[in-house]
Amino acid sequence: MTKLGEGGLDFSGVSDDGLVEVVELPEHPWFLACQFHPEFTSNPLDGHPLFTSFVVAARSCQGLKLPRVAGA
Repeated sequence: MTKLGEGGLDFSGVSDDGLVEVVELPEHPWFLACQFHPEFTSNPLDGHPLFTSFVVAARSCQGLKLPRVAGA
């Protein structure tokens, strides 16, 4: 974990027994990895905060053009 932390990852959620549950990359507009299932507590009318924040971040990127990648 030390090398990952040195690379900029933030271990922002850790369980009581020391298991990393949430990892974020603060320098990225929206990067989050989780070891749990937020979809189990989400529904179309009341989305889990992870999904809601992802949609907000995605909407802020509407209209942006992605750079072309050679060979893609």
